[in-house]
Amino acid sequence: MGMKKQAEQNRAAAKVLRSRDKNGAAKRLEDRADELESGRVTDVTDTVSSLIRWGFGR
Repeated sequence: MGMKKQAEQNRAAAKVLRSRDKNGAAKRLEDRADELESGRVTDVTDTVSSLIRWGFGR
């Protein structure tokens, strides 16, 4: 999943949390969405996958 898509999902979840008066959790999701959209977060999926394969000797 792309980071932009993840950011959109975080914002949607934050709206639901706000409707349930969970403002602290909603703020954390919104902050995470901002990080994802800003490019400060790197996608390390490929790196992690290769380390796991290396660890299992494949």
